[in-house]
Amino acid sequence: MALSLSSNLRAQDHSKTVLVHYMPWYASKPVSGHWGWHWTMNHFDPDIVGPDGQRQVASHDYPLIDLYDSNDPDALECQVLLMKLAGIDGAIIDWYGTEQFRDYADVHRNTKHFIRHLKRAGLQFAICYEDQTVKHMMEAEYLPDQTDIAQGQKVLKWLADNWFIDEAYLQLKERPVLLIFGPQYFKKDHWDGFVSGLSPRPLLYGLPHLVQQTGMDGAHGWPPVTGGVEIIPDVWRKYLHSLYARPNADESVISVAFPGFQDIYKQAQLHDSYGFIDDRDGATFAETLDLAQKSKSQIIQIATWNDYGEGTVIEPTKAAGYRYLEHVQKHTQIRLAFGPDDLRLPVMLYQLKKQQSQNSARIAELKQATDLLFAGECNKARLILEAAAKDD
Repeated sequence: MALSLSSNLRAQDHSKTVLVHYMPWYASKPVSGHWGWHWTMNHFDPDIVGPDGQRQVASHDYPLIDLYDSNDPDALECQVLLMKLAGIDGAIIDWYGTEQFRDYADVHRNTKHFIRHLKRAGLQFAICYEDQTVKHMMEAEYLPDQTDIAQGQKVLKWLADNWFIDEAYLQLKERPVLLIFGPQYFKKDHWDGFVSGLSPRPLLYGLPHLVQQTGMDGAHGWPPVTGGVEIIPDVWRKYLHSLYARPNADESVISVAFPGFQDIYKQAQLHDSYGFIDDRDGATFAETLDLAQKSKSQIIQIATWNDYGEGTVIEPTKAAGYRYLEHVQKHTQIRLAFGPDDLRLPVMLYQLKKQQSQNSARIAELKQATDLLFAGECNKARLILEAAAKDD
């Protein structure tokens, strides 16, 4: 039986389920043999290292653990442990389907690996499906003419058979929750057909301005950038207040918190910027998370964990450090169990694993520390990690 939203809430010391939108699409040369598109955007060269030790990258932000690979178990452990220790309940994973087109199959593989780590930590997951992928496959003639509807049916059937039935999959009133980024391709009649034969029927959540015309069950918020201009606080506040004032907002709305928005698309020479939301040194995230908490919505989506291309990152970075996770910790009251110092442990573990990768005795010790962190035994893990760092 799938884990229900209500049982998850009873297990946590806060009234809402807090999930973070996660991108599983990064490839690094040390792990995958090449720098993936999301680090380069065919413009930046991560082999070029600046005097500050940071690689050239398609982002205004830079990961605290350096450029990583979404298929690296050490990176996945680090990220999932950071989520756990911050009090985040799980992840909404950006997913492109299962096809061998562009990097979709790699994203699918990485998603499966990430879910295994989430479940080890006792966290939940949900999927955000990008239906624009069908458009891209049709335009590239990867899919034959008039097979788009069959592709949509195939995707929903795969989700129902594999992930919706998983005990860790997010449910609301015993129905799986599926986010759609858009929808950007399929229409209302298509979605009605896709879910009509599924039992239980999933709850579909689209972007707020597309919900009615595409027949979604509800809306999930997103940073409201548009027109390539700066979106000042009064504008995004109005957007959020309007979203949370929707009828039956407790079930029909997934609220959103975001740190800001600063994409790299113009600098990468891809297209114009979508727009800009000032992070205000963390104040934007604090305010949007507070508004989400005060809304009637039962689910909060943090947008995002790691979309470096759009500058909506809350995972630890060189510039912001642990600021956003520390704020989530306060918000979820998880500090009753874990504190800010504990957030440093997964990063310490990751760095030591990379430094000591050829030392079998040390790797065994670090595996023990890993098991302790997944069990929430931070003080015991800290002793091992500090000893290993001292000996390094």
